[in-house]
Amino acid sequence: MTFRKLLLGGAAITGLTAAAFAHSGATGVVKQRMEAMKSMGEAVKRIRPMMAGEAAPDAAAIRRAARTIAAESGNAMLEKFPQGSMDDPTEALPRIWEEWGRFVAIADQLELAAKGLERAAGNGLTVDGHMMDSQSGMMGGQSGMMGGGMIMGGDGFPDGMTPERIGRMPVDRAFMMVTQTCSACHDRYRQEDD
Repeated sequence: MTFRKLLLGGAAITGLTAAAFAHSGATGVVKQRMEAMKSMGEAVKRIRPMMAGEAAPDAAAIRRAARTIAAESGNAMLEKFPQGSMDDPTEALPRIWEEWGRFVAIADQLELAAKGLERAAGNGLTVDGHMMDSQSGMMGGQSGMMGGGMIMGGDGFPDGMTPERIGRMPVDRAFMMVTQTCSACHDRYRQEDD
């Protein structure tokens, strides 16, 4: 599978989930977390065409989207999942609280990836394994961070991954880290749509 297909697949999964959060009847913390998830999904949808090469990258728009995602991840996300907050129409699975440490790690990884995406906003896209400079159109060497394969392993990012390191990646690879984190969380902790 090509890098572009992986990018589009992860982005599509994340983008499609935004529509699933249009629930009526949610109240309290369940409503707050649904609104937060919808906000993050909309941020991803706004910049996905740029990451897929369908629209010119706009560094300012990418930074805004990344800040939206970062603001709703990490501790902000965890606060919206207090123990037992399973009131309908939640899509959260009880597994969240059974695997709280793992859920915390994913929420923290999303914040880290979003902050890295904000830093990478002006770096250009990957073209045939090389970073394309968004200003000059010149191609540089490979980022060396991740090569051409999958970014996340079994339970998360490689050791030592920081927003600064992600910020040196091509912007589409940083975006892919965000979307893969979203997908990892949704796959494990969110109910399937009927």
